[in-house]
Amino acid sequence: EAAALNAGFLSRVTRGRPRVTLKLATSLDGRIATSAGESRWITGPLARREVHLMRARSDAVLVGAGTARTDDPRLDVRELGLGHVQPVRVVVTGELDLPRSGHLGQTARQAPLWLVHHADASEARRKAWADCGAELIEAPFQPDGLMDLAGMFQRLGDRGLTRVLCEGGGRLSAALVAADLVDEIVTYTAGLALGDEAVPAVGAMNVGALALAPRFRLADQRPVGGDLRATWLRA
Repeated sequence: EAAALNAGFLSRVTRGRPRVTLKLATSLDGRIATSAGESRWITGPLARREVHLMRARSDAVLVGAGTARTDDPRLDVRELGLGHVQPVRVVVTGELDLPRSGHLGQTARQAPLWLVHHADASEARRKAWADCGAELIEAPFQPDGLMDLAGMFQRLGDRGLTRVLCEGGGRLSAALVAADLVDEIVTYTAGLALGDEAVPAVGAMNVGALALAPRFRLADQRPVGGDLRATWLRA
């Protein structure tokens, strides 16, 4: 029980990185938005309230640049009467090409906003975001041009983060799972189907055989309103 309560701290001390939870709110067929991009709301109000509690229990909430551009999220804690408890909002945006007119840019001085970028991000964008109040974190990139996610989490751990909640999108979720960086997956499944043309919760992973697929074991499941919550731990 003590190890579970201190899992984030123990992860940072022993592995140098925070414990990572991936949250997925999907339809029955694993979709997070319609083909037209509509995603609010797939799950019900009780599930969404629980997600705010998950944020409050995390040091940081992580999303990719695509989610930040498409959904214009707040990534803060609301509806719980805990306005003073706000996680760090972390966005993976290699070139810092996010609209500063969105919620994140407009609230960068009200709640911490960290932007993880690569070394080639323009000085003009760096200055503009710094002027907005964001903290910039330069992360290493791999030879193929993709971000070194393990290196990114090491840098987040160096800054004291112990628990990170990832809320998508599909490309980032797939990259984290494929890199074996996800310690826990929490899924909220709603009773509707959106079809093959809708947006998948997890992007392409190029898994050619079942034996190569990352596996997780079911730790808990229960109804939340009209949805089903399941918690999966790394196998």
